[in-house]
Amino acid sequence: MSDARQYFKLPSPFAMKRGGALHGAHVAYETWGTLNAARDNAVLILTGLSPSAHAAANDIDPAPGWWEGMLGPGKAIDTTRWFAICVNSLGSDKGSTCPASIDPATGEPYRLTFPDLSLEDVANAAQGVVASLGIDKLACLIGCSMGGMSALAYMVLHPGSVHAHISVDTAPQAQPFAIAIRSLQREAIRLDAHWNDGQYDNTRYPDIGMSIARKLGVITYRSAMEWNGRFARIRLDPEQREGQPFGFEFQVESYLEGHAQRFVRTFDPNSYLYLSRASDWFDIAEYGNGSIMEGLKRIHIEQALVIGVSTDILFPLEQQEQIAEGLEAAGANVEFVALDSPQGHDAFLVDIENYSRAIGGFLSRI
Repeated sequence: MSDARQYFKLPSPFAMKRGGALHGAHVAYETWGTLNAARDNAVLILTGLSPSAHAAANDIDPAPGWWEGMLGPGKAIDTTRWFAICVNSLGSDKGSTCPASIDPATGEPYRLTFPDLSLEDVANAAQGVVASLGIDKLACLIGCSMGGMSALAYMVLHPGSVHAHISVDTAPQAQPFAIAIRSLQREAIRLDAHWNDGQYDNTRYPDIGMSIARKLGVITYRSAMEWNGRFARIRLDPEQREGQPFGFEFQVESYLEGHAQRFVRTFDPNSYLYLSRASDWFDIAEYGNGSIMEGLKRIHIEQALVIGVSTDILFPLEQQEQIAEGLEAAGANVEFVALDSPQGHDAFLVDIENYSRAIGGFLSRI
């Protein structure tokens, strides 16, 4: 199988918002569909914290992507009409320059010498990809979860570069609950002795810290309604239980362990720390003299769709309402969709039917 991943070399030096710069850096991206002659049918997708740029299968890489049900010919993001681009976030180890990358100045991995990362840096890197493709204005910018915050940064930093926006399960700033969860996730990694101030390797690797971080994440990505419906208080069969004191007894514990083990070695711990903290730092109010509404009013686009789900505890529906109100106050024609999916924050990855209806319907009208 060939790799559909492409790379854009960032300008060198690439200045970072919070100081410092990267030299010889790049970001990974993938594309679907065909850019038309007018170059006005481009849709950019910015991802959550952990996904790669492989949002869907394509001619080069037929493996299913993380948004497979949403993107492709005849799907909500219809690639017979749209030229879709998905960029892997700067700082992510899924092909972009990140803390695990080699620092050209030392020949060693950056690790904790990687400059402080902000979602503004993620946005600027993604905009560089778009500009390199000769696209002056995106037909639509789609941001999911952390990518929704990156999308807000993109639009406020690059005025006039986006026609329409789809905001999916995101926030104009992190609320204390989300910050608290991510802080605990980072603490779990940092307190793992094998993390070793970022100086781990494959033989001494912070497996336990990453496992706990992932479990905390999965708990918050779904809703209590779904946990109750899927697991109730069902216990493991005696032969499935661990022999040690206080070992796993309930099915939900075993489920979380399986989820964590599948994740632990697939994402670089330092990259996880940097992107997690970038999510906490982002605040659109910085662009509005401390006011979320004033910050959002600096974003000038023609149309927007804002989708949230009532069971999302990480990015609650009230934050989607704030985004919708702010974009409308700035002059956009805004559609707001509140879904009742039981899956919580992860609904945009799971409830493809309802999200497809909203996203496909909106794209057919722009």
